[in-house]
Amino acid sequence: MKLNELISPLEKLAPSFLQESYDNSGLLIGNPEMEVNKALISLDVTEDILDEAIAENCQIIISHHPIIFKGLKRITGKNMVERIVTKAIKNEMAIYAIHTNLDNVKNGVNSILCEKLGVLNLQILLPKEGLLRKLVTFCPKENATKVRDAIFDAGAGHIGDYDKCSFNSGGSGSFRALEGTNPYVGEKGKLHFEEETRIESIYPVYLENEILRALNTAHPYEEVAFDIYPLLNTHGNVGAGMVGELETGMDEMAFLQKLKDVAGTGCIRHSGLLGKKIKKVAVCGGSGSFLIQDAIRANADVFVSGDIKYHDFFEADNKIVIADMGHYESEQFSKELIYSVLIKKFPTFATLISRGNTNSVNYF
Repeated sequence: MKLNELISPLEKLAPSFLQESYDNSGLLIGNPEMEVNKALISLDVTEDILDEAIAENCQIIISHHPIIFKGLKRITGKNMVERIVTKAIKNEMAIYAIHTNLDNVKNGVNSILCEKLGVLNLQILLPKEGLLRKLVTFCPKENATKVRDAIFDAGAGHIGDYDKCSFNSGGSGSFRALEGTNPYVGEKGKLHFEEETRIESIYPVYLENEILRALNTAHPYEEVAFDIYPLLNTHGNVGAGMVGELETGMDEMAFLQKLKDVAGTGCIRHSGLLGKKIKKVAVCGGSGSFLIQDAIRANADVFVSGDIKYHDFFEADNKIVIADMGHYESEQFSKELIYSVLIKKFPTFATLISRGNTNSVNYF
């Protein structure tokens, strides 16, 4: 299949629009129209991972972390990134990254980490603002179902775990068709009143173009009347971190041991223990120290993440246990997540999870 077909379900799960401003997710090397028949999934792109992909006759590496993160001003092979880019191009190897956009969606990196830890009833810890808008349009009553279905199919109408959400009210619309028009109803030059349905539905801003195209295609009028309202609502399915609950409370040391087992590590760095059960758990795969206060506000008993700095542990302030399981360790399951999305959509496509461990941190 073409490369852009392969990555389409990943873009649907975690649109590149949702990546952080500092990030560089998306197709980094390769032509979207190139043919691919085998993919390798990894957390990072290293020289060993690239060699593995070449040996396996893959045409694309799909990684969580982007190999090109900072700007490249020259490619001379003086460092690992430049060597990988050069070798990938020589071997016609595409590289695609799905990084903070996969961190920021409900069914992303934090979700699968919670699944591994047995955390249930999940919610985004810090939902994003400014991502939602409301579409209001008006159409003849008999066309309302067709118009609603069109904008729903394009992505409008999702509120939490509900879809096809809209508000509909009846009323009378008026218009007069002038010269050069071809009105769907009414006559040129005459004021016309039409029984219409007002349709209101919420949508994420990154789907606006698709939704407006669907609206204009399904709507019978030559000139489609619609309003767009910016909303202050947070997007409950998009944001940083995740919070939920264990089925039953655990002793603190038992929970830390579970973290070690899940992470496959012999070391968990943590703040002082509080001598109470762990029930409510907040997580952030990767570097999540910026969410410590949000975890406290959510009344979490523990905050699990990676890359916690020395002074960040003081923020626990006897209110929460902060547990650092490691950056790689907290994100390693993203490989399984990417694999499951592709296999579900393309069950016969050759998709491999890399055998390599790309963790750059070693423990003695």
